Amino acid sequence: MRTLMRNTFIPAACLILLAGCLANTKTGVENNIRFAVAESEKTYYLLNNPENPNCNLQIAFTYPQDYDDKEVLKKIQTLFVSSYFGEAYETYSPQEAVERYAKEYLDVYKELESDFKEEIAEHDGKQPPLTWFSCYETSSNKIIFNKDGLLGYSITFENYTGGAHGSHALSNHVIDLKTGQFITEADLFAEGFEDELSRLLVSAIAAQNGVEDPKGLEDIGFFSIEEIYPNGNFLIDEKGIIYSFNEYEIAAYVVGTVNVPISCDKLTGLLRNNSLTETLQTIWK
Repeated sequence: MRTLMRNTFIPAACLILLAGCLANTKTGVENNIRFAVAESEKTYYLLNNPENPNCNLQIAFTYPQDYDDKEVLKKIQTLFVSSYFGEAYETYSPQEAVERYAKEYLDVYKELESDFKEEIAEHDGKQPPLTWFSCYETSSNKIIFNKDGLLGYSITFENYTGGAHGSHALSNHVIDLKTGQFITEADLFAEGFEDELSRLLVSAIAAQNGVEDPKGLEDIGFFSIEEIYPNGNFLIDEKGIIYSFNEYEIAAYVVGTVNVPISCDKLTGLLRNNSLTETLQTIWK
């Protein structure tokens, strides 16, 4: 078994990805957050035999390590942990969550050893195909936006547990540093926004794929366009909002993750009138 655990401190400025906003970049005040990365890499072979199938786990977890408002810091650390590892881990510190998750991942894999022994017996002592029991999981997150009291990040997850192919997922989150809480669609949009935002999403996806009639998306791997609607999986940047749709959510596996930017000029009529959207309007000037 190979294990690596380390914490690496990274200046916040090095983590900011402007998500394609190099042109027309707006001046903003960067949040005074210091980030760290907790990493873990583990490999385990069934029955501790390197000739047997194995599992591999790789984690690169970026989290807020320091912030002026310690109460908010604790809240956002909890949000980072729960959104990355699940609510069952939210009471742990970032480092503890990584260590515990890695241990439990291996423990679950080791439960396959009895099944593996049975398969060997059924194959007259010969080892079954390695792919039957091999698996892997890789995850990481990135800070996408860190200005003007808003903190946005994305989590990428990939795993394989058998079958024709692995699975991939992308989850986006935006935090209001004034409250230490996630920003939701209900915080941003006025009541009744769903239909118009759905129309904007469908139109943007059609444009991305060079399809004049949105119904034509159904001919290139997308499911019914009636099933494309706001899913709460969004980021904010200097140009507007970016929605992400994962595999099988609105299209076949082969289409992959679909990222849909909606520019700020198209959102104005949909936004609530509150301090949060006033901040966004300043960012989007």
